[in-house]
Amino acid sequence: MPAADESYPADLRYHPEHDWVRADGDEHVFGITWYAQDALGEVVYYDPPKVGDTITKDSSYGELESVKAVSDIFAPASGEVTAVNPAVNDRPEVVNEDPYGAGWLVRVKLSDPSELDSLMDEPAYRAYLAGL
Repeated sequence: MPAADESYPADLRYHPEHDWVRADGDEHVFGITWYAQDALGEVVYYDPPKVGDTITKDSSYGELESVKAVSDIFAPASGEVTAVNPAVNDRPEVVNEDPYGAGWLVRVKLSDPSELDSLMDEPAYRAYLAGL
């Protein structure tokens, strides 16, 4: 399947390192943006955190490896990892095919939801990308 078309859903919050977060009940889902997967190229390996790990906003919580490079994944917020997407372990290229859907990376129970206030909304993220 080819890579997804460029998009930045309005219901997400965006981190400057090209990671996104979506509220899902009392947990939050993290992934990488279309921009990030496009810059990486075809993703071939995912090195995730473990369920139960604590991750910290603005810090690396895993790596994605592509045919071009290895890239750290940065946490848009802090909390405890409650799930790791098994589909990305089995087929890392799903991150390229569907970065906001089947290509999500982890589910997290946030320790400080107010950290989300510092993230960009979709118009701000598009403006940020335009300045790169």
